[in-house]
Amino acid sequence: MDSDARVFANLIDRSAELKGELVAFGQSARFDRWLTPLLLEAAGPELKLDETEAIRIIDHFLLRYRLPDGATVVDRFVAGRRDLTEADRELLLGWREPVEGIFEVRRKDGDAVVLLNLVDDLEYRTYSNVGQAAFRGVSEGGFLLTCLVPLVPADGAWLVSGAMEHYLGAGAAEIAQAALHLAVSRPELVFRNPEKIEQGWQQMREDRTAFVEFCGAGELVLSPGDAEELLNAYYRHRQETTAAAHPGRARGKRLPDPDFPSFELPPDLADADTVGIIYDEIDGLNFYADYGMLRDLFADPNLTGRRKHQDLLRTYLREDSITPLPIRRLAAAHPGTVDTVFRKLLRQPGFSWAEHGEELLRRRKPWYYENEPRPGVSVIGDRLAELAAGRR
Repeated sequence: MDSDARVFANLIDRSAELKGELVAFGQSARFDRWLTPLLLEAAGPELKLDETEAIRIIDHFLLRYRLPDGATVVDRFVAGRRDLTEADRELLLGWREPVEGIFEVRRKDGDAVVLLNLVDDLEYRTYSNVGQAAFRGVSEGGFLLTCLVPLVPADGAWLVSGAMEHYLGAGAAEIAQAALHLAVSRPELVFRNPEKIEQGWQQMREDRTAFVEFCGAGELVLSPGDAEELLNAYYRHRQETTAAAHPGRARGKRLPDPDFPSFELPPDLADADTVGIIYDEIDGLNFYADYGMLRDLFADPNLTGRRKHQDLLRTYLREDSITPLPIRRLAAAHPGTVDTVFRKLLRQPGFSWAEHGEELLRRRKPWYYENEPRPGVSVIGDRLAELAAGRR
């Protein structure tokens, strides 16, 4: 074994030692109040929890669960261990951002397997801290459901973290559907790949242009019934347009029945008097309950004296599910009345939207400003598209 190989082997051995110590630390009594409820919730009323799921929950708890002070368990572990070297600290802290996904096994290469993440469309040269035996039974063309952490400072090397489930290639269709669901429900996993970010922005720009052309505007206020009808018509139009542009892809596939409601508003929107639909260049397509009432408030600030209008604006400011977008839009559309609206709401006679508006939004919605904007659509890779279409 040459010197580089020996250094790398020592790094894997050290990662195994540190992971064992971290697991023991995270399962100690000091963290019971947070870990035990997570395990009990997963076990359900019958208190049954298989080992794989338990390992997955514990691994998530160690690396990503936020304690009341915002720190993770691995943060606490590193902070409390003065004996750790700088290399140890760098290795451990690199584990705080694991790569989740569903991986196709491309090939085996010595002690490693080369995996393609079907979600972010990137390859990962992957090792296990228990050695080559971890991949016994794993075959090329099969799939792994697991998490990976970087093997710092080794460039381009990754380590299996937590549970690992292996699926044969014969289950590719089901695997593809699971990967598609993950990509759509958690687009942040897709956008680990910088190329997918740019592709996502491009796709969203194209979709927004098509939306505006079909619907007549990028901002609409409709009744819930009219909103559903318009969106179903729009989505069907997009499907038909795509099928016409790529006839080979649509061969043998039926378009949805025109009477089938492919899009339905969630209950909180379906029960509203009006629904605001805004397709923004940055924030994407969003829906807002009772947006018509909020728009009326900015058009006529005398309505600020009405309790229901005040409560609605407070809800828009308070709710984490609502970005700053609708308030920014209304403030820009009504520059002559926005100051009056907020002066009455906040009881601050000196409030000026131009001076204080952005500060107000940052204070009420700090989560929105913590990360760079990302496209509102997920872009899948070529390999996942092939598997989803039934091509191996």
